[in-house]
Amino acid sequence: MCKRITRPAVAACALAMITVPVVPAAASAPRADPGPDGVTIEIATVNGSGCPMGAAAVEVSDDRDAFAISYSQYAAQAGGGSKPADHRKNCHLNLKVHAPRGFTYAVSSADHRGYASLQPGAEAILLSRFYFQGASQVREFTHRLLGPYDGAWRFTDVVPESELVWKPCGEERNLNVETRLQMNEGTSDPAKVSFIGASAPDGSVKTTYHLSWMTCPTSRSE
Repeated sequence: MCKRITRPAVAACALAMITVPVVPAAASAPRADPGPDGVTIEIATVNGSGCPMGAAAVEVSDDRDAFAISYSQYAAQAGGGSKPADHRKNCHLNLKVHAPRGFTYAVSSADHRGYASLQPGAEAILLSRFYFQGASQVREFTHRLLGPYDGAWRFTDVVPESELVWKPCGEERNLNVETRLQMNEGTSDPAKVSFIGASAPDGSVKTTYHLSWMTCPTSRSE
């Protein structure tokens, strides 16, 4: 039976999952942490009002068990003369995850970080989704932040171990990651601006996706 690599517990989150867990039929024993050598990730396509061309970047961790996406122009705002188009921003990235033959992976969690300044009565929402290209299994999470609030924020998506969705062994499927930032004015003073997003001290919103690795039977030497 397949076993997943365990990792330290992460913060709890609000989650709404629309999926059935899938383990690739060809999957076998797990790859010991860290991930296999030679893992690289590149952005195949990027779309969305929150990430114009060149405003999103991806970086793989040294131990290949995570990758981070940073967004330099990603923010939603309401109030103070904001336009309707400012209330909601989104970003959709299609990623090519290159790994040595015989390995498969699943996204086990995602950490979202940024900054928000919310007037009393305002509400900010972060929607997060990730799934493999061509697959019907989608992980979707929704997080809310209520005003008054002024400071850094962090939301974490957690996929239960028994419900991980693995890339099918031997198949080339890109990974899709989507986020949406939404700002609701609510009962706040319409003359004052509320925002969530890319006004953090380092000027960016960042999401770190944590990966679990597993070997496929064809890669076993025993």
